Amino acid sequence: MADIAGVNGQREDFRVVGKPNLPGKLSYALATGLAKFGMDYTAPNMLHAKFLRSPYPNAVVKSVDITRAKAVPGVVDIVTWEDPDMYTVGGGFGPPAPYLENWASEENEEIAVVVVAEDEDICEEALRQLDIEWDVLPFVIDVKKGREEGAPRAHIKEPPPNPFSPPPVAPRKGNVTYADTTQGDVDKALAEAKHIVEFELKLPAFLSGMPNPPASIAWWDDGSDDPYLGEGPNLHIEGAVQRRTNVGAMYGVSNEKTIQRGLFQGGRYCDWGLRKSQEITPLLARRTGRPVRCANTREETFDFLMNERFMYLKVGFDDTGLISAIDDWSVADNGSFGSSSFGAANDQGYGPYYTLKCPNIRQRMDVVDTNRGKMYLSGQHCPFNWDSGTMAIYLIAEKLNMDPVDVAKLNLHGPDSQEDMRPVPSFEACLEAGKKMMNWEPHRAGAKTLPDGRRHGASFRYQICPRHAFSGYECKLELRNGVVHMPTQGPCTGIYAVECNAMVVAEELGLEYSDVAIDFDYREIFTPVGGGSDGSTASAWAMKECANILKRNILEAAVEQIKNPPAPSMFGFGAPEDPAQKNAFEGITSADELDLVGGRVVRRDDNTRGKPLGVAVAANVFATFSGRPPVSLWTAGMGKMLDTMNIVFTEVAVDEETGEVEILRNGIVADPGKVLRPTSLESQIDQVMYFSQSCQLLGEFVYDPKTGLQLNNNMIDHKRTTMLDVPPVESVLLETRSGNAAYGASGISHSLCNTHAIIIAIHNAIGVWVDPPATPDVVLRALGKA
Repeated sequence: MADIAGVNGQREDFRVVGKPNLPGKLSYALATGLAKFGMDYTAPNMLHAKFLRSPYPNAVVKSVDITRAKAVPGVVDIVTWEDPDMYTVGGGFGPPAPYLENWASEENEEIAVVVVAEDEDICEEALRQLDIEWDVLPFVIDVKKGREEGAPRAHIKEPPPNPFSPPPVAPRKGNVTYADTTQGDVDKALAEAKHIVEFELKLPAFLSGMPNPPASIAWWDDGSDDPYLGEGPNLHIEGAVQRRTNVGAMYGVSNEKTIQRGLFQGGRYCDWGLRKSQEITPLLARRTGRPVRCANTREETFDFLMNERFMYLKVGFDDTGLISAIDDWSVADNGSFGSSSFGAANDQGYGPYYTLKCPNIRQRMDVVDTNRGKMYLSGQHCPFNWDSGTMAIYLIAEKLNMDPVDVAKLNLHGPDSQEDMRPVPSFEACLEAGKKMMNWEPHRAGAKTLPDGRRHGASFRYQICPRHAFSGYECKLELRNGVVHMPTQGPCTGIYAVECNAMVVAEELGLEYSDVAIDFDYREIFTPVGGGSDGSTASAWAMKECANILKRNILEAAVEQIKNPPAPSMFGFGAPEDPAQKNAFEGITSADELDLVGGRVVRRDDNTRGKPLGVAVAANVFATFSGRPPVSLWTAGMGKMLDTMNIVFTEVAVDEETGEVEILRNGIVADPGKVLRPTSLESQIDQVMYFSQSCQLLGEFVYDPKTGLQLNNNMIDHKRTTMLDVPPVESVLLETRSGNAAYGASGISHSLCNTHAIIIAIHNAIGVWVDPPATPDVVLRALGKA
C-alpha cells in the first residue's frame, strides 16, 4: 500500500511535513493557562447544578421528597426523573425514557435528581436535605462470580436495541452475553500439535484519569441579538467540545443555531463520551431562564479506559515454533449499564491472532455485566486481547529455547493475507532498527543477574500501526489578501491534527508553516478529527487534495491577472512590486508554466523570476474538497493484511529481596508510514507508555467486597507512574511510506498500549508469573517470600 490515489502522494522532498518542534496553533494558550475548558467558563447571573449521585453500586430510588431541599435558601430548581421535562431530552434508541433514570448501576452515577442553585455549596446542602427511599440491590464487582448461575443481576434493565449492530445478536443469560467465532478446525489441530502451552492472563483495567473533569455551561437567547442566525432561539453550550452537534440534536436545535466558541476539550485518551454534566445544562437553563453550569469532580470522573478481562488460552505449535491452533476463552467485564461496547466481543474481529499464519482460531467470550464502573465511548479498543499473542510467542520461545523475535518472524503472515508467506517490509525494518537500538540479547527466564545482584528481564512485542479513521472530510481553503487561510471548527483535542493539516497545506503550496492562517470557527464544517490521532493522516490526505486544487486555482488566477492586470489602487494599497520583477511573467499564457515556491508565484522555466503571492494574485481564490483516502488496510483486513507496524522492547531489573521492579529501558520502533508532525507522534508514544506502565506496576482498582464501593477512586490512592518513576522512552521513527493516507502515512493510534510487556519481562527476570499490577508485595508473594 502507498498513497498512490492522492496528488503528490509519492513526494520525496519535504520542507515542512516531518519538521520537528513546530508549535501548535493553541500551544501558547495551553502553556500559559489562557486556555478555557468547560469548568473555566462563567456567565453573568450564572446558576450551578449538581446531580444526586448514588452512594451504592446498584440501587433504585423508589421515591424522593424534595420539600426540605426546595426550602434551602438559594435553591432555584429541582428536577426529578418523574418530571415531564426529562422526557424532552432526545437521544438513544428504543422507547421514550427519562434522560435521568431512578436506577444506578455503579457508585457515584447520576441518579433521579438534579438541583439548581446559586452556588455549588447550596446545591450540596439541598442534596443532603432530600428525603430518599432507596432500594439497595445486590451487586457484582467480581467479574468471575458475576457469570455464575444465581449471581445477582448487575443491570436491572436490558440495553435498548442498537439498529447499527448487525445480526445475529449474541445470546444472553443472566449477566452474561456469549460471543463465539471460529476459523478452521481447532480441536483437530490441537490434537495433532507437537506441543501445547496453556496459560491465563489477567488484563487489568485502565484508568482514564482526565486532568480536566467534564463540565459545561449553557444558556439560551431568543435570537434577536444576532439576526444572521435566523429566527428562533439560539443555544449556547460551552464545555461539550466536539459534540456541539450532538447536544443541539438532543434539544431539537439545528447545527446553525447551536453556538460553541470554546476550543479545548481537555486531556483524555480515546474517550469520546459526553458525561451528563455536559448534556443536562441546556435543559436546566431553559427551565430557569438563566445560564447554568454543571461540573464533575475528578472523583466523579473515575472512569475506565479498559475494563478488566481474564483470558484462558491453549496454543498448539510444532518443533520450529510455528503455531497451528489457538483456543481463546475469555471472561470480560462489560462494566456498568451504558458502557461502550468497544473492546468486548469486537476484539474477536481484530486481534493478534489474525496477524499469524495460524489457520485454526477459536475465540469464545463471556461478557459479564457488573457494577464495577463505566467505560465511555469509545474506550481503549486497541484491542484488549493483543498481549495474549505476545504471551504465546514468549512462552513458545521459552519452551523451545528460541528468541521470541524469531518466533514472531516465523508466525507473522505476509502483507496480503494469512496465506501470504512473504515478510512484511515494515516489520522487518522495525526489527532491524530495534535490535540495533537495544543491543538485543535474549536469555532464558532467570538466567541473567546484573552486577548489583538484581535479576534482569526483557520482553518483545509487536503490533500494527493502524489507521482506523474512516471519516469523510469537507475541506476548504482560501487565498485572501495574499494569505492562505485554512478554516476549521477545531477543536483542540490534544492530538494537533489541525497543525498536521496546516503543515500539509504549506508543503503543497510552497509556503512555510507559519504562512498558513488557521481560522477556528465553530460554524465551519471541516474538522480534522476522525477516529482519533490517526485521523490526522486521513484528514491531511483530504486537505492535500484541497491544497492542490487551490494551487491550480491560484496559478490560473495569476495567469488571468497577467492577461488583465488590475487597475492601480488610488490609495496605494497592496504589496509593493519589485521593479526588477516587473516583467517576470512576460510570455506566460498558461498556469502550467507557473509554480508556487517560497511564497512566490514563479516561472517553471526559471524559478528565480516571479512575484510574491499577494502581488501575483490580487483576487481572492477558493478551493473545496469533499472525500477521504482509500480504505485503510486495518479497516479492510483487521489484521489479515499488514502494512505499517511497531515493536516494543522492555528491560527490567527485579530485586528479589524487596520485590521492587525498575524499568531499565523502554525501546520503541514505530513505522507510521510517514511522520507528519514528530512532536505529536513522540508525545503519543510517551503518553501510551505511561498508561501501560501504570496499569502493570501501580494502577489497581480496589473494591470493598461487603459494600461494593471503590476504595481508591481518587488520584492520591490510585497510583500512576510519573516521569520520575520510569526512564525516558527511547524511540526510533521509521518511514516506509507503506500506508495509504497522506504521503503513505497510516497512524500510530494507541497500538503501543499494552498490559504485559513489563509483566513478561518480570517473568524473564525471576521465572515466576505475577498478575498486574506488579507491586513489591505481589512480586514477593510470587517468589514465596511474603
